[in-house]
Amino acid sequence: MTLSIGTRGSALAMAQTGDIARAITAATGVETELVPVTTHGDISRESLSSLGGTGVFASALREFLLRGECDLVVHSMKDLPTAAYAGLRVGAVPERADARDVLCARDGLTLSTLPDGARVGTGSPRRAAQLAAVRPDLTVLDIRGNVETRLGFVTSGELDAVVLAAAGLGRLGRLDAVTDYFELDDWPTAPAQGALAIEVRTAIFDDPARFGDILRALDEIEHPDTRTAVTAERAILSRLEAGCAAPIGATAVVTPEHVRLTGAVYAPDGSGTLRLTRTADFAAATRHENTATAETVGSTLADELLAQGAATLAPIRQN
Repeated sequence: MTLSIGTRGSALAMAQTGDIARAITAATGVETELVPVTTHGDISRESLSSLGGTGVFASALREFLLRGECDLVVHSMKDLPTAAYAGLRVGAVPERADARDVLCARDGLTLSTLPDGARVGTGSPRRAAQLAAVRPDLTVLDIRGNVETRLGFVTSGELDAVVLAAAGLGRLGRLDAVTDYFELDDWPTAPAQGALAIEVRTAIFDDPARFGDILRALDEIEHPDTRTAVTAERAILSRLEAGCAAPIGATAVVTPEHVRLTGAVYAPDGSGTLRLTRTADFAAATRHENTATAETVGSTLADELLAQGAATLAPIRQN
C-alpha cells in the first residue's frame, strides 16, 4: 500500500510534508506519495487578516481529504481552525519544531540594534503588535509571499528586516538568514506555531482492519507532549473566538507533572499588553487526561484574560 498525503504546494509545505512522509516510511515501512493541493491562501495576494486568517489554507485540503483523494493531509497547526470539522479529526501531532519567531535583518542587525525608523515586514498582526510594543519607532509593513520572497525584501534593500518563524526557516534549511531569536518567555508566538497537524477521515477509526496502515502510521509519529502543549495554547484561541490573524500569543511548557501556559493579548498598535501565566498539575499519566487538563487550563486562562480587559485591547470575544 502507498499512503497518499495531501499538502499545500508551497516549498515550505512540501518540505514539512516530506519530513512526515519520510518519518512514516522509516517507522512503518509503508511507502508514501505527496499530492499538492492549491488553496485560496496560496494564490491570493491580499493580506492574511483580510482573507479571514484562520482556515484560508486549510479548507481546500480538507475538502480534498473528504472526497477520498488522499489518505491524510498535513497542516501547519497554527493555520488550522480550532472548531471541529465534520468527518475529520487530527489523527496525529508530531514532535514540534522550534516555536520561536526570528528576525532576519540586513547587516546582522538585531531587534535592539535596528536604527530608528527601520522598515520591518510581517504578515502577522500579532508580530506587528509585538514589534510596536517593543520598538514603537519602527515602521512595520504588511507583507505577503513565501519565505524566499520575504527574505528577498531584505536582500533587495526594500526592507531592513522581516520577522519569520524559526520552524519554517529550519525546515527549508534557511536558518543562515536569522540575525536574532526572540525567546518565548518574552515573545510568545502564535498558538501551535512550529507544530504540524495530521488530519484524517474520522471513519478510518471504525475500520482498523481496512485502515491499519494509516492507523499505525499515526501512532508512530504522534508526540503526546506536543499535543498537550498545543491543546492548551489553542484552547485560548477557541475560547476567545480568535484565529491565527488575531494579536494573541501563547506558549505552553509540558513536564511529566504539569503544563505551564502563558497567554498574551496585544493592542494592534502596540499600546497595551495583557499577559497571564497559569500552571495545571496532571492528576493522571494517561494521554487523554493530560490533554483534557491542558484544554481546561487554556480555557480558564482565556476567561481570566477577558475578565481583566482583553476585549478592550483587541477585537476578541468569549466563545
